[in-house]
Amino acid sequence: MDDPEGPRPVNRFAPPVIDRWGVDDLRAYIAELREEIARAEREIGKRQASKAAADLFFRPPG
Repeated sequence: MDDPEGPRPVNRFAPPVIDRWGVDDLRAYIAELREEIARAEREIGKRQASKAAADLFFRPPG
């Protein structure tokens, strides 16, 4: 099956150098990371629901 977003990158996350960022920049960065974590958690939930549905469908009778 083709992935609509293309192949996965080898390095999924390259943290930026944040040594010189201001407090507001750091807070904005944290907010972006939290949004990305929430997106990943939603995707996990979708996949777990799909697996649970498949497990019920293909469960042996009895």
